[in-house]
Amino acid sequence: MEQFFNPEKGIWAGLSTLVDICGLSILWISLCLPVVTAGPATAALYYTVVKCVRKRESGAFGCFFRSLRGNFKIGLLAELVVFPAAALLFGGHAVVRWYGTRVGGMAYILYVAYYFALILPAGVLCWLFPLLGRFEYGVGDLFRTALQLTVAHLPTTVVTVLLTAETAVFCIEHWWPVLFMPAVTVLLISLFFEKIFRLHMPEPAAEEG
Repeated sequence: MEQFFNPEKGIWAGLSTLVDICGLSILWISLCLPVVTAGPATAALYYTVVKCVRKRESGAFGCFFRSLRGNFKIGLLAELVVFPAAALLFGGHAVVRWYGTRVGGMAYILYVAYYFALILPAGVLCWLFPLLGRFEYGVGDLFRTALQLTVAHLPTTVVTVLLTAETAVFCIEHWWPVLFMPAVTVLLISLFFEKIFRLHMPEPAAEEG
C-alpha cells in the first residue's frame, strides 16, 4: 500500500509525467502564439523534456521558465534570421508548387527538386533550438553547429524534419493533439539528438540552465 501512494512510482509517476507532457505542450503553444517567443520556448521545451520527462527530474514548469529566461536573448536574435529566411523559402515553395502542378513536365521536376532541397534549411531549424536548449552558444556558432549536424547526420535530420512536419500537419488538421503532441514529438526527437549530442559534445559541456 505504501508503494501505491509513493508519488515517484507506479500510477502516480505516470500521471505526473502525463501532466508534465500536457502542461508543457500547452505552455509551449501559448508562448509560440506571439511568435517572438517561439524560438526560446522551443529551446526551453526541449531542455525540460530531456531533464524532467526523460530523466524524471522534478519541477518541470520551473525548469521550463528558467531555460526560457536564460535562452531568451540568443533565441530572439536567432529568430531574426530564421523567420525571414523561412518565409522566403516556403513562399518560394508555394510558388514553385503552384507552377509545377499546373504546368507539369520540367516545372514539376523543379518543384520536386525544390521540395527535397528544403530538407537542408528545415533540418538546420530542427537542430537549432534543441542545441540552444542544451548548450551555450553565440548566434553565429549556433547556426554553424546546426548546419554541421544537419549534414553530418543527414538520416537523422530527414527523420526529424518528416516527424516535425507530420506533427504540424496533424495538429493543424485536428486541434486536440496540441494538448500533448509538442512534448511527445520533442521526446521522440530527443531519442536521436541526445545520442548525437553526447557523441559530439560530452554531457559535462552542456549548460544546466
